[in-house]
Amino acid sequence: MSILFFVLWIILNGRVTLELAILGILIATAVSAFAWSVMGYSPVFELKIMKNLPVILLYVLNLIREVALAAWAVMQTIYSGAKPDPVIVEFHSGFNSRTKNVLLANSITLTPGTYTLYQKGDLFVVHCLRREFAEGMDDSSFVHLLRRLEWK
Repeated sequence: MSILFFVLWIILNGRVTLELAILGILIATAVSAFAWSVMGYSPVFELKIMKNLPVILLYVLNLIREVALAAWAVMQTIYSGAKPDPVIVEFHSGFNSRTKNVLLANSITLTPGTYTLYQKGDLFVVHCLRREFAEGMDDSSFVHLLRRLEWK
């Protein structure tokens, strides 16, 4: 995290001098120490993120793709004049991790045409604008990628 803060410091300053570099190292270290003590970050947490970085990046790219595809499907529904066929789906994700369940709930809500109504533990209740949006929700690409994420 200190490295990211230092890079941000250099970018915001727009130039690199010895004085700015030394000051940047000091400030980046102080901000990192603050984040570790107040926000609960730790070097172990950072290692966990670095270890899972490829899967995290794949997840973000998949989320962007799914949002675009769902937006297109919702737009087709609107412009075709078809009546929405809303349905509420209930499923279990199978994840013991709170982080994975929250990530899945937020990903579902960010995807147009779906909304997480309720999530507790691994139980999800999701509203879908059309019946076909609900198909395979418990075995979606989000779930597959979250299974690959090594997080507790």
